[in-house]
Amino acid sequence: MLELFAGGFATIFSNPLNMALILLGISAGVIFGVVPGLTVVAGLSMFLPITFGMDMGIAISVLAGIFIGGSAGGLIPAILLNIPGTPNAIATTFDGYPMALKGQADKALGMGIIGSFFGTMASIAALVFIAPILASLTIRFGPWEMFAVIVFSLTLISTLVGKSLTKGLISACLGVMIATVGMAPIDGAQRFTFGNLQLLDGFTLVPVLVGIYAISEVITSVTGAKAASTTAIDVKIKGFGFKLAELKAQTGNLIRACLVGVGIGILPGIGGATSNLISYSVAKNASKHPEKFGTGIADGVIASETASNATAGGSMIPLLTLGVPGDGSTALLLAGFMLHGVTPGPLMFQTHGPALYLIFASMILSSFLMVFIMFGAMRGFIRILKVPPYFLMPIIVVFCIIGAYAVGFRTFDAYALLAFGIVGIFMQKFGMPIPPLILGFVLGEPFERHLRTGLQHSQGDLTQLANHPIALGFFGFIVLFFASSAIMKKIRNRKI
Repeated sequence: MLELFAGGFATIFSNPLNMALILLGISAGVIFGVVPGLTVVAGLSMFLPITFGMDMGIAISVLAGIFIGGSAGGLIPAILLNIPGTPNAIATTFDGYPMALKGQADKALGMGIIGSFFGTMASIAALVFIAPILASLTIRFGPWEMFAVIVFSLTLISTLVGKSLTKGLISACLGVMIATVGMAPIDGAQRFTFGNLQLLDGFTLVPVLVGIYAISEVITSVTGAKAASTTAIDVKIKGFGFKLAELKAQTGNLIRACLVGVGIGILPGIGGATSNLISYSVAKNASKHPEKFGTGIADGVIASETASNATAGGSMIPLLTLGVPGDGSTALLLAGFMLHGVTPGPLMFQTHGPALYLIFASMILSSFLMVFIMFGAMRGFIRILKVPPYFLMPIIVVFCIIGAYAVGFRTFDAYALLAFGIVGIFMQKFGMPIPPLILGFVLGEPFERHLRTGLQHSQGDLTQLANHPIALGFFGFIVLFFASSAIMKKIRNRKI
């Protein structure tokens, strides 16, 4: 193993141009993560044709750099502007932006960057040492098991909805309803299209996410609906933004978030948009001071960023061991690997050993370089807070529209972006939490697909669930989760 790792690093360091291209890939990935709407998928899509003429080793390294940099870049606008740059950074806004408002943007950014690093390294360790075992377990996950996992994910939403569980569930149901627009995943039936051909493909995640978060944020800021202003925030950077003792205090949180992120990353189709919310929820439930979550504490930033990046790396496990991409990013990585003669699958450890460890080496190197690049540019990031809103907000809107259009090159997505911005304003006005809607929208399609597939296999007989112990186990976790939440709520009320 050590010889293969040494060979992978030797390939990367064999030419100074290789390092320059990797740095370019990481920087481009961070930029695509920073700009709302320009996700990792967009970055990989743009750079994949550029790698056609590259050597296999450097091409894989560049793609890995974009993947790692883009996975971490979304934390920057989430903390500084309350706008998640990627779906993986939704939960980062909960405590990251309040920390920025309190003058702790440097601490929030520093903790987020370190959390991203630890999450990525934990997922690489899982990929290297336990990938074959984990891959053999995921083969046993059929439609009922995946359905149970998704239902379990949706139940965790109850800890993200504040005081009103009813509003949170309504928001989640609204997200699932929006996901049903377009053609059904099994039989292709048209639903809620109203004769509009643009709605046949339904709504994509970028217009929904960026519209509800970014456009609504811009409108409320411009209209004066928010008292806080970015120009009122004064941040003084000290070192990395945090003390070593503060990082040590997050050890349990880091380990827990890594486990959540890697576990969700292994399951195809779930993704970082879900794992960061679930990790935040788990951290809040396990905390001795859950009432502080949402007010601006590092625990929430660490939980979100560590899990989302662990999921990004964890999603490489089914990709490399089974040849199954879990999301759009890994699908493009699969295309890039195959383009250069590397075919992921169960036999990859035997047939493409050097290339496999080159991928591992590229991800490790990209993780370290990502930390240096983001910490080096942190002072520049924080200067965004001093830009007057009347300059900053129009630029954000332009980038949001470009990002929405770049997903499918449809002007319809730009109009959808603005429409969901209005939806976001109304949800804020009526106290409706937004994260449940996003989670419901993300999981709506796989929720329906796995449920219908399971019912088809069992011919509509729900008693067949008794033959699926893994699914029953997850449903048991759901019952335990609600029971423990009710008990904890009673204990807190007694203390009050």
